[in-house]
Formats: sequence, structure tokens, C-alpha cells
Amino acid sequence: MNENEIIYGKNAVLEALISGEREINKILISKTTHSDTKLNKIKELAKNNGIIYQFVAKEKFAEYEGVSHQGIVAQISPIKYTDLDDFLSLPHNNDSLIILDGIEDAHNLGAIIRTAVCAGVSGIVIPSRRNVQINSVVEKTSAGAINHIPIIKVNSLTNAVDKLKKSDWWVIATDASAKDNHYEINYNDMNFAIIMGAEHAGVSKSLLKASDFVVKIPMLKNFNSLNVSNAFAVIIFEAVRQKLINSKVK
Repeated sequence: MNENEIIYGKNAVLEALISGEREINKILISKTTHSDTKLNKIKELAKNNGIIYQFVAKEKFAEYEGVSHQGIVAQISPIKYTDLDDFLSLPHNNDSLIILDGIEDAHNLGAIIRTAVCAGVSGIVIPSRRNVQINSVVEKTSAGAINHIPIIKVNSLTNAVDKLKKSDWWVIATDASAKDNHYEINYNDMNFAIIMGAEHAGVSKSLLKASDFVVKIPMLKNFNSLNVSNAFAVIIFEAVRQKLINSKVK
């Protein structure tokens, strides 16, 4: 039990079952939870994989009060982190990474993971300190997407950026005062990593200096209110747009 983590919500539990990447010890379902397509699929996958699921009294969920658990939680093995060197040893062709520099909000991290999977990002790099770590809130907010993308934890983002550049990856940092707009970068025919900074502090000066490009999202009014997850979505889907156009041209 101590070696397991708790995930909650139908999407998070269902995607963990579908991915098969992590060992699920037990699934608890509140007796008051209404049956639907997702719950039926959860029960089917659990049964097929020999995973115990139990219907319990709603009082068993008292410790999750204030959490949108949807009447279902699972005991699951911790997320398996990917080593950066192992990731870089794989073949890459016009792949993308996101590097997170000091993200503090678990909901933002979960939303970024969800967006990254939808946009076909190859991995997410987070520092082992001064950044929110993977927890049940992140897993729930990602809607289970966390099970479909490598999470790369590093001790030093500076060293990570250096390794990427030596492996012919282009590094693109984001900064509200940058001269270049994010859509002016040609994201085609290169492996690239986008650095997104902390909600208030932004990308650190050392990483800005180490980056090949520094870009911004242009604002039509002097009101810079996009949070980091929204900003990442704007930038990465510009890269997706360019890739789609480029593939049609070819």
C-alpha cells in the first residue's frame, strides 16, 4: 500500500488501465456511482487484467472530500520517469519536447500534459526541485494523458538543455518581452524543445541565455493574462499547424 499512489476520476483510472504501463493494485468504486460507458469499460478492463475492483460505501471516500473523484479511486504504482540520455539515444525526426521551468500549479501541469499528448509532443522535462511534481491532482487534470507520454525528470535544466543542443535539438524559450513572435519560427525539419517558465517568474535568465530562440505570443492589448498551460497550447499548436501544412506540400 505504501508503495502505491492514488489516482482518482474515471478518465485517469480508465487511461491507466488502457496504457498498461503501471501496475494497478486495487480499484475502489462508490456504491452511489452511476454506471456509464466509462465505468463499464473500467470494470471490463480490470476483470480482463485480473485487477481487483470493489464497490464500497460512500463513507470510504470521506478522505477525498473536496476532490472531484467521481466515486472512483485506484491504488497504482508511481509514474515511471524516463532518463534523458535514454530518450536522446532513440531516433528522432522533427520531434518536440516541452521543458518546464518552475511550474507551481498542479492543475497547470496536468493541463500541459494533456495538451502535449494531443499535440504529439515526444516528452516532458521537469526539474526534480522547484517545480510541482507528479501527484494525484496532476494525474486527474491530465485526464489520464500522463500515461501516454514520457516524463523526464532531471536534476539540472541547464545541463538538460546543454545535452539537447549537443544532440542537435533546437531550444526555444518563451518570454513576454521577446522580439520574435512564436509563429515566426519554422518548426519543420528540426527537433525542438520549448521552455515554458513559472507562472510569475517566467523562464530563468540562464535558460533564456542558453536558448537558440526566444519568442513571445503577441497580445493585441496590454493585458498579458494567458496562464502557462494556455500559452503552451498556443505555441505548440502553431508548430502542429506548420507540420500539417508542410506534410501537404510534400
